[in-house]
Amino acid sequence: MSGPVGNLLSSASRKRALLAGSVGNFIEWYEFAVYGFLATVIAQNFFRLEGESALTGLLLTYASFAIAFFFRPLGAIIFGRMGDHIGRKPVLIFVLIMMTLATAAIGLVPTYARLGILAPLIVTGLRILQGLFAGGEYGGAVSLMTEFAPRGKRGLYGAWQSFTVALGLLAGAGIVALLSVLLTPEQMLSWGWRIPFFVALPLGVLALWLRVQMEETPAFIQQQAQPVAKIDASLGDTLKTILLGICRLMVWSAAGYTWLVIMPTYLQASLHTGFNQALLIAVISNLGFAATIIPAGMLSDRIGRRAVMVSAAVLLLVLSLPLLNVLQSESAGLLLKALVVFIAGGVVGLLAGPGPAMLSEMFPTRVRYTGLGLAYSLSNAVFSGCAGLIITGLIKETGNPDIPAWYVMATALVSIVALMTLNKDDHLRMLDEPPAR
Repeated sequence: MSGPVGNLLSSASRKRALLAGSVGNFIEWYEFAVYGFLATVIAQNFFRLEGESALTGLLLTYASFAIAFFFRPLGAIIFGRMGDHIGRKPVLIFVLIMMTLATAAIGLVPTYARLGILAPLIVTGLRILQGLFAGGEYGGAVSLMTEFAPRGKRGLYGAWQSFTVALGLLAGAGIVALLSVLLTPEQMLSWGWRIPFFVALPLGVLALWLRVQMEETPAFIQQQAQPVAKIDASLGDTLKTILLGICRLMVWSAAGYTWLVIMPTYLQASLHTGFNQALLIAVISNLGFAATIIPAGMLSDRIGRRAVMVSAAVLLLVLSLPLLNVLQSESAGLLLKALVVFIAGGVVGLLAGPGPAMLSEMFPTRVRYTGLGLAYSLSNAVFSGCAGLIITGLIKETGNPDIPAWYVMATALVSIVALMTLNKDDHLRMLDEPPAR
């Protein structure tokens, strides 16, 4: 951010913005990771309906997982519009509180055995609430972090958003793995699965304290000071930009959830891998993801978003099938499989590092919270939220274990074309300067 307000920003203000923006994303993705990694346990407790198979229960679990993503775009519209009108800070505080309460409440729901059909309906309702409030989180957090960023460092600042997503996924995988070691399978199924959801409460209190301390963004303050006549909104242009953003994000959404979240369940259900080994592989893939995010964001500040993100999408197109085939091989040892998922996670991180800054640079301040939040949430609704449902359903219908790779490859083709439309110098311009046409 540059300009009269931006020039007065202190280093402390920028650091507070980074922390405040990051911590909500951490909680959001921690919960989504926990739900994904506990999918088989949740399926047994809530979605194993009478007369139905275990795979059907898993499909219903993923349907509940997916429906939350489809409420994200609604949240992005409602809270994005609020954030673009009354400010980033108050909206980010509100969605954080509600998201935390909805997450913790899942841990209180009685199982299907005790409550009957109401149990999966309540869980699904809470997932819907999570999706709604999470839809208002991303756009505000990325706006906050990139609007506080010094010129030439938006890639780095935005990458911290993705990095805390990686930390949230790792924390979710880590706590589930720890509980699976400390508890027996029976204890895990009975009550142990509730603990990760309760952990969201103290995390939410810490996040709330950080957000109360932060300041409003300089870009929003400057926009509010402008005469209304200078704000030349065009709904048509904004919608086109959102559609383009979805296409650019498609492979990030699909590959991220395929390799980082649903892989443990795929390994258990399709390849009959043990629960603990599948979780270990998930942790390693997320370590690879975390390792490349910050370097990729910094690199995109030097050579541009297009070069980094197109390269990552091409790598996913070329490597997804060979990497998955190694995982499927009975002769491949645990070390080789760990290396495979570390590489896959690292390639996804190359997209996640520059991604937030790329999105932020697509929209002016007056619609940034709404625009980038809606593009991100729609992409995630279709290509992340439905990943488990699509992959599991296609494997059930076709019996083809290569479906996860083909899914990623198909989205990579679309995203490569869309990412090639990025301008080489978008990373050099001022944030509110319109992109070159």
